Amino acid sequence: MTLSLSGVEVGDRLKQRLPQAIELADGCCLWLKREHFLGAAGWLKETLELDYLTNLTAADVGDHFEVTYHFTSVERNHSLMVKVQCPRQDAQVPSVVGLWCGADLQEREVYDLMGVSFPGHPRLKRVFLWESFEGHPLRKDYL
Repeated sequence: MTLSLSGVEVGDRLKQRLPQAIELADGCCLWLKREHFLGAAGWLKETLELDYLTNLTAADVGDHFEVTYHFTSVERNHSLMVKVQCPRQDAQVPSVVGLWCGADLQEREVYDLMGVSFPGHPRLKRVFLWESFEGHPLRKDYL
């Protein structure tokens, strides 16, 4: 069974390196600030050997979006959930394709269906819907 790392414990370690990156830490999740996310993600990958992006998704919570990442270390058999908030009027989070190539399709899916953009993605375009499709069907305000 894979061990789920505590957001509090990981957050305490990350504070020593990037204290400005942490938004919140609780028992099951580490919330990172969007403007420091990419640097913190690189630290997490290297330090905790989180070599596999298990899942990337997003939720529309009204006035903002929450982008959720599940990272796993195959070697150490542990995982960590990380969340990043972005405001509805500026729905973007830096791409992690450069760190985890498995983010390619998952970021494109979130972009296509939720409308969250990932600056730095090498080819961010719709993956399920056609280019002229208007809107993002997983948003709460989609009609």
